[in-house]
Formats: sequence, structure tokens, C-alpha cells
Amino acid sequence: MTLHYDIIVVGGGHAGCEAASAAARLGSRTLLLTMDMAKLAAMSCNPAVGGVAKGQIVREIDALGGMMGIITDRTTIQFRMLNRSKGAAMWSPRAQCDKEAFSAEWRHTLENTTNLYIWQDAAAELLFDNSSEHPRIQGVRTRMGVEFSCDKLILTAGTFLEGLMHCGSANAEGGRAGDAASHGISDSLRQLGFEVGRMKTGTPARLDARTINFEMLEVQGGDEQPSKFSFSADTEAVKEQLPCFLVYTSKQVHDTLRTGFDRSPLFNGTIHGIGPRYCPSIEDKLRTFADKEEHQLFLEPEGRHTNEYYLNGFSSSLPWEVQWEALHQIEGLEDVHIYRPGYAIEYDYFPPTQLHHTLETKLVEGLYFAGQVNGTTGYEEAAAQGLMAGINAHRSRKGEKPIVLKRDEAYIGVLIDDLVTKGVDEPYRMFTSRAEYRILLRQDNADLRLTPLGIEIGLISAKRANDFAEKKSSVESFILFAQNQSVKIAEINDYLISVNSEPLTQGKKLFDLLVRNNVTIEGMRNALPKLDRFLKKSKMSAEAIEEAEIQIKYKGYIERERQNAEKLRRLEEVSIPDGFDFMNLQSLTIEARQKLTKIQPKTIGQASRIPGVSPADVNVLLIKFGR
Repeated sequence: MTLHYDIIVVGGGHAGCEAASAAARLGSRTLLLTMDMAKLAAMSCNPAVGGVAKGQIVREIDALGGMMGIITDRTTIQFRMLNRSKGAAMWSPRAQCDKEAFSAEWRHTLENTTNLYIWQDAAAELLFDNSSEHPRIQGVRTRMGVEFSCDKLILTAGTFLEGLMHCGSANAEGGRAGDAASHGISDSLRQLGFEVGRMKTGTPARLDARTINFEMLEVQGGDEQPSKFSFSADTEAVKEQLPCFLVYTSKQVHDTLRTGFDRSPLFNGTIHGIGPRYCPSIEDKLRTFADKEEHQLFLEPEGRHTNEYYLNGFSSSLPWEVQWEALHQIEGLEDVHIYRPGYAIEYDYFPPTQLHHTLETKLVEGLYFAGQVNGTTGYEEAAAQGLMAGINAHRSRKGEKPIVLKRDEAYIGVLIDDLVTKGVDEPYRMFTSRAEYRILLRQDNADLRLTPLGIEIGLISAKRANDFAEKKSSVESFILFAQNQSVKIAEINDYLISVNSEPLTQGKKLFDLLVRNNVTIEGMRNALPKLDRFLKKSKMSAEAIEEAEIQIKYKGYIERERQNAEKLRRLEEVSIPDGFDFMNLQSLTIEARQKLTKIQPKTIGQASRIPGVSPADVNVLLIKFGR
């Protein structure tokens, strides 16, 4: 007996949950296959969502109609807007979450989603239809021998494919502590010609709060006026925040850690997977920054109703006894009890140059990859891929045009284009520096950029669409008001002097004043009764006021970046025929021919971003394809 679903999602992590939720809400009969229903969207590593560039991704997921922002808001225990001292393009929301509540909230959401069904079992084999020249997905067989057929399948297996955990000289199979590895899928895909690689990540020890001397630690609180992730009015900012704490290593701690280097699986050749350079283990830090005598760590609560704490920055696969001794030499942790030591984990991934921009694989029709199987790391990057894979799998099944975000439209567009075009040589993490147009891709305007698309796709409710329209209208109305409203010297100079801004020698428009540093809308309300009356009459939300202010202050930068994006977008409009034989284009360099043949770019814009394709090669392509 075989059960049929429109779309099957294999894996219940952050990518799988977003994919299944999106596909089901769009109308596809969807099956989510997961090893453990109690660990849906589990926070396997740090108990937080967002951060630099990652926070922008979460707001984009929310703007499109995904669920991560809403789930985060409902389970936040501390909120911080990072980089407030820098320009608005760098502001990045980050939330500490109650990790058990986060997973439980996701489960409640998925169990109550129409068209979505959950099956608890492990996928053991993917099934294919090889009757034609181009194989297509047919279904999946579970470890218990149950077969499901489908039109589309989204693989989101995280770190579970042939997962192997390391702690010193000890190792054990597993996708994370307490969960079994997944076997069979990598081999079945390798037989079809897929390239399979190996990556590595790690996690720190978890600590018992009852044995920590918090009085010796530096408190790191949340924002005094916390914000939230979701643009939806259905969530609200956290009211009761829990503190985090700063902790520091020392020379003594470093000397103790070095005693275990000869038994470190990272250094003795036991681990073959590639680890994340930007988020190194503590032993990597000691080798890379050998002259540093201390490293800052962050002690983060894992929830409101647990004593478990996460020691951010102390990821390690050193022998457990070395970790134990070193941790006890950290000020405030002299008597600490460890719930479990840190460990590293190796797992299989599939180089993402084997994907189309829709996240459908090039080798198998109807098969999509999302999350860490594509060589990424982080809950946010995984969730973004899951959302896009769920949308595109549904649209492909319905014969609709796929959704591919451009690099000047979203960090999600940058993420997927980087993966598909450039590939990865280490676990990929999003940074603001990866985005050429980060002034356009701010966290505050994610809804203005993407919610119209979310409405078009069908993931945004009518109520939320109406709320969005009201916000957009109020922002535009305020900007028009500011452009037309004159301000006299006598009205505003006292305020300007109070914020260290040059006083006026003649009247100016409100818009021109708001461009200045330190001058804010809220700050001028008392000085300008007409401004206060406008804000009260229009009932502008704090979010809308902030958005209007950012658009005014950065107008020149935004316009210039938009013009640059428009110039480069022209290259995206020059298409390259499917299956074009680059090897016969002798005017290209040999490296360019090889790289273009492997990636098979769809446009000259995409070709221009492939490492090894020079500007001269791009000019050859432009001449060849008619420009």
C-alpha cells in the first residue's frame, strides 16, 4: 500500500517546518516526515533567532508570509536591536527564545494547519521514476517500510545525513545529541550522479544555572523598549525579559584547553568535514588568535522554566574532561555543573551548484533541497530556503511561474544566488557584506519590499494585507507632509541647539531638517504642534514613524543604490539559452568555459557572478547574445 501526497517534506527542522507550512497553506496536500514530533524546529545549537544579516532574513520571511518571525515573537525572552549606533542598513534584530516553547509553538502551528499531515518516522530511501531520460521524484520509503508517493519532494535533512558526533577520541552516530543519524539517502542520490560533500559544525557545553555565580558576571540586558520580528499585529513585543551575561576566558583557561589539542578530532585528522570559519570552536580560536589572552563569551538562558544555559563562543570537540577543567577556571563558573559537554558533528551535504534558483535539483525533476543539506548553517538561512522551496514546489505542481528573488530585492535572493552560482567551500552564513545593496535591503522595509509579493503568492491574510496598505499609505503621507511643511527659526532653534544641530538662519522644510543627524520626528513633536497634530490625526504607529524617518534620512543613499541596482539588473535581462555549449566558445578562457559548463547560468548577470568568469568573459557573452 502506498499513500500519496502532493508534496512531501523530509525533515522537521527550521527549513522543513517553513516548507511544509507554506506548501500546505497555499493549497497543496502536504506530508511532513520527521523523526520526532516533539522536536519540530528544534534549536539544536544556540537558543536565539536573528542577529547581523540573519535578523533581516527573518523579517523577510515574515514579510512573505512565513512563520519564523511570528513563532519567535511568541517565545522571546530577550530582544535586542544590534548595531543601533550604525546606519539603518546595519540594524539587525536578535531575540533570545525559550527553546522548548519555540518548538512547541511550531508543533501547535503545524498540527493546526489545513492540508498539512505529519508522519513520525525516518526517511530511509528516496524513490525515483527512471522510465524517461530525465529522472523525476516518485516518493520516499521510511525506516519502518512505509512508502509514500508524491508530485514534489523537499529534502531538509539538516545535519542528520550520515551524521557523526565527536567529543575527544569518542564518536557516535547521530544528527544531534540524543537523535539518530539518517542513512541511505546520500547513497541513493550519489548513484544518480549527485556530488556529496562533508561538512562540520559544533556546539558548546550546556550549564546548570544553580551552580553559576551570577554575581561575578557582567549583565547584558535587552532593549529598554524592545521591538519584535513580525510585521503582523497578531504578535507583540516581549514584556518580561531575562538577562544574558558576559563571561571571559583567561590565559589559564587557554593553557588547560591546549593540553587536549593532541586528542582533538579537529587537529588529529579524525574530522574530515569543513567547519565554519566565522564561528570557530574555542580550540580554533586559540590557534588562530594565539596571542590573545582572553575571549569574550555569552551566557544565554535556554528558557523561562529551565536551569539550562548556553555558553555562546565556547563550541568545542575537545575531550570532555578538558572542557570540564577549563570551564571551572572561568570566573563565575568555578563550581559549575555541566549538563552535557560540547561536541562536533560531521554530516553530508550536496554542493548547491547542483540546484536551480528555485531550489529544485538539476538532476531530478520535482526534487528540492533546502537548509543545511545545501551547505548553509543557521536556523534563519535554513528557514528562508525552506519557505522558498515550499512556495516553488507548490507553484511548479500547479503550473505557475516560479518565485526567484533578485539580489536587490532581498537577502534571501542574495543567499540563494550565492549558493547556486558560487557554491560553498565552508558552511555558508549570511553577512551584510555579502549584499551589494544592503541600503535597499534593510530590516525595517522588508514588508514594503516583499509583502506585495506575499499577497500575490497567497501567504498573506486579507487582514494583514489591509494593515500593510494602511502603513504604506501613512508613511507616504508623512513624507509628503514633511516635504510641504515649512518650519520657522523661532519654532525649532531651541530644539536644534539641544541636540547639537546647527541652528537655522532662515526657515526650512521639515523634510530638510529630518535629514540631519540627531534630529528625530519624536524629538520635534513638542517644538512643532502642527507635527504633533498630524501624527495624532493620522494615528501613525511607531513602526511607521521609524520607517518614514529612515526613508527621509537615507533618501540620497537609497536613490543612488537603486540606480546602481537598475544598471546591473540589465545583465539579468540578457538570457542564455538552455544547454548552451560553452566549451565551443573559444573566445572564453578555459576556466570560464569549465565553470560556465558546470553551473549553466540562465542569464549573463548570473554568469558574471561565477568565480573564474572575468569581465572580459562577460563581454564575450554579451557580444554572443546580441548586446
